Amino acid sequence: MKKKFFIIFFTFLFIFQNQSTAYSNNSEDFITSVIEEAKEILIAANSKKTKEKKLSEMAVKITDIDGIGMYSLGSYKKILTDDQFNEYKILFKEYFLKSFTSRLADYSDPKIQVLSSEKLNDRYTIVRSSLLATDQRPEVKIDWRVYTANTDKPLVRDLIVEGLSLARTQKEEFASVIESNDGDVTKLFVVLKDFINK
Repeated sequence: MKKKFFIIFFTFLFIFQNQSTAYSNNSEDFITSVIEEAKEILIAANSKKTKEKKLSEMAVKITDIDGIGMYSLGSYKKILTDDQFNEYKILFKEYFLKSFTSRLADYSDPKIQVLSSEKLNDRYTIVRSSLLATDQRPEVKIDWRVYTANTDKPLVRDLIVEGLSLARTQKEEFASVIESNDGDVTKLFVVLKDFINK
């Protein structure tokens, strides 16, 4: 899962909103506003713990965590009992939030530019952007997959970094854990708990 964490470090840095902000239902404007609000959080003179708390709260508001979690589990979600399904949702949310807030709180003043958008259908729009190059890192192309079924509340469902889908990568890694344990989904739960409790 190390690859996924590396991707998250560069991508989910930007997907947070200020609680008082009213975002446009236009996907390109939505992502632009999200980036600006993220910068305000990250450059604020707050402790790392405070930043992590704010990032976590804001991520819940504008990302479809349940949708990402179900996609990541793939066909294995069909074999879960109701109790296992509920446990997975709780574990995935905690795992998802911890996997990036602990890394992003030390990051400051990101330089990212929204370039264009493409409406795929009534449910999804791709917003293209670029994390600008610095002396320490090259330019990184980031595509945001925005879920727009509810036009009043767009949500981030996936990010594609240099052509690599975060959601698909995570789905493959979860499947690898389950398949290496003879299809026992509860072994994935153990992996998630271990990460959460570190």
